[in-house]
Amino acid sequence: MTNFIKSISIVTIFFLLPEMSKAQAPNLGTAASFALFTAVGAVGNTGISQITGNVGTNSGGITGFGNVNGVMHNTDGATLTAAADLLQAYIQLDTISPNLFHAPLLGNGDTLIAGIYSISGNTVLDQTLYLNAAGNANAVFIFKVAGTFSLNSLAQVKLINGAMACNVFWKIEGLVEMAPNAVMRGTVVANNAAININSGVTLEGRALSTAGAIAVSNTLTYTPVGCGSPLLTGPAAPNLGSASCYALFSGNGSNINSGNTFVVGDVGTNVGLTTGYNALNVTGAIHPIPDGSTASCASDLLSAYNYLNTLPADIELLYPAQFGNSLVLTPHTYLMNAATSFTDTLYLNAQGDSNAVFVIKINGQLSTSTYATVTLINGAKARNVYWKVDGAVDINNFSIIKGTIVCNNGAVNLNTGAQIEGRALTTNGAFTADAINIAIPSPCIVPLPLGLIYFRGKMLNNNVLLEWSTGKYMNTGRFVIEKSQDGNHFETLSTLHALSIADGDASNYNYTDYEPATGPNYYRLSRKDTKGDIEYFKTIMINIDDKASEKAQFYPNPWTSGLYLDVKDASALNKSQLNIYNVLGALIIHMDITEPTTLLDAGIMPAGVYYYQLISVDGKKQTGKLVSKGR
Repeated sequence: MTNFIKSISIVTIFFLLPEMSKAQAPNLGTAASFALFTAVGAVGNTGISQITGNVGTNSGGITGFGNVNGVMHNTDGATLTAAADLLQAYIQLDTISPNLFHAPLLGNGDTLIAGIYSISGNTVLDQTLYLNAAGNANAVFIFKVAGTFSLNSLAQVKLINGAMACNVFWKIEGLVEMAPNAVMRGTVVANNAAININSGVTLEGRALSTAGAIAVSNTLTYTPVGCGSPLLTGPAAPNLGSASCYALFSGNGSNINSGNTFVVGDVGTNVGLTTGYNALNVTGAIHPIPDGSTASCASDLLSAYNYLNTLPADIELLYPAQFGNSLVLTPHTYLMNAATSFTDTLYLNAQGDSNAVFVIKINGQLSTSTYATVTLINGAKARNVYWKVDGAVDINNFSIIKGTIVCNNGAVNLNTGAQIEGRALTTNGAFTADAINIAIPSPCIVPLPLGLIYFRGKMLNNNVLLEWSTGKYMNTGRFVIEKSQDGNHFETLSTLHALSIADGDASNYNYTDYEPATGPNYYRLSRKDTKGDIEYFKTIMINIDDKASEKAQFYPNPWTSGLYLDVKDASALNKSQLNIYNVLGALIIHMDITEPTTLLDAGIMPAGVYYYQLISVDGKKQTGKLVSKGR
């Protein structure tokens, strides 16, 4: 008897499968753009909810929402159309014939296949319900509940094997109640009834009612992607031009650093002085005074600002003072029409498109709390994030910012521990940085200034050889070589007259510093044209440690079986005298060094510490310690 019943069940399912594949998703029309909507009733929020999608009512009020990643519609043309479209979608769901029937208890680990389910009476979803698309991304699940519908606390709907939330629909003929921390997926259409979404609930879908209030509290709700929904790519990115090479820049104002700041990218100002940056910590060019590069940057920055300023906004965030607080934004152009306070965390969700662009326009100043953080998710990239700020920018201690800040007519203050993957640029305003880390998000590829092919340096016989090469120069008078030990205060080493154009397309130059200091040596190259205008090129650093200036090197040290001595320029005519002593001061080895590399007789030096003295023919002495590990 049991086997007979199983056979009937299998046959029934077999014959139902063709019908299941015919389930069609209803056409939501303009209602599809809403995460929360009712044709008649109030829409209210308590706490901090994160909503992606429009919020609206065609007859009622909207209260309690902070910033919403969507447009707020209260009894306007959009809500009138959405109400009509929602009614048509409800009629489609109500009149479609079911091909599967289920008891009014869902979940408890059950797995359901695609189809149109009829459930009579008040329905509860408990624990986990799996919706299995069996590899068909177009599989549609429709649940027609002839009563109220509630999700118990921690209950969840899970989509498996290609099932998509955009293809799941719940038509409910009564109150919808989602208990705390439940996870719901799909579009809920309640007919003449309210929808309550409690604290901690995640809804990947929509909550729509033909007539009934919608109440949410501390929830995460977002419209599903796929199924023909618009692909969010954001606006076209601005062309930064030469400004793309700068990490920190002011078009008009001093650029001052204090503390141990690390920069990847150029640093400078087009009016004023750039001071306090350690060239050792800057991977890029420091422009201490205005030059041709800073002039180009200022011009290109203004063009980029003008583009961002005129870019039409998709979404206005209505509460600039509440910006952040775990807000989730998608690729759009956003507008905040007042001074903005960024607190806690902002999530930028690219929805899988690594080229998606985010533009945040702030008509006022921008300030952050300490530890304010921008988090990039689902493929978002810092190179595609832009902040247009009309006013001062104050990034507080230990904040983490992603993207390029384009500030207009405002000072920029980057405080201790701030980290920026992007740029901080202002058209006009003083610039201060204090022990920050900033790196431009992508390589800067622009031509070197005015035909400079390279500027480099290297150690050569305890000296520093500087070399540079240029293309044709017009009106070039001379080059100036400057040197610094701290990267900030430079002194002139030498001035070289430029070669004439007739000397060839490329001109090569060199200069040798015969007295480099131990430690970092910073060298800066500039050109002065025949009109007297000065342009600074990049700063390079050559580090001279104690060992680099030594005439001889012993290796390995400590040693076990063999000890080698390398002496620069050693020969029979340029010999050195080597003396090695033990810790008691007894002379162990005394010999002349006439070869560049000498293998010493380490067998006469058992394990212990030894001291050497190397005396060159000109009387210079080099001393040090050797350690034998013994054989």
